[in-house]
Amino acid sequence: MQPLPPCPSCGSEFTWQEGGMLNCPACGHEWPLAEGARAEEPERVVRDGNGNVLADGDAVTVIKDLKVKGSSATLKIGTKVKNIRLVEGDHNIDCHIDGFGAMKLKAEFVKKMN
Repeated sequence: MQPLPPCPSCGSEFTWQEGGMLNCPACGHEWPLAEGARAEEPERVVRDGNGNVLADGDAVTVIKDLKVKGSSATLKIGTKVKNIRLVEGDHNIDCHIDGFGAMKLKAEFVKKMN
């Protein structure tokens, strides 16, 4: 948990948060949380099985045979996936694979193509 920023009016370090506002007990100044340090969220970084950083639109290759839930088909090693989209959740990648359709993959089972 990050400490709250000091009051921009008087510099007091004893600020507190109420809803979306920050408050100063020393001078009574109120300001929106968006101006505070907590408003900035760290950018999410998704890495492939080799540790390379992935981005939207990258092309990747599957590095392990993967069973497809709800189907008897298997996604074979070396399958190329173009134009990935990074998402949050239990799977990191949304994509469309020819012959399979829309898929969700975990980044640990792919490697970035150069």
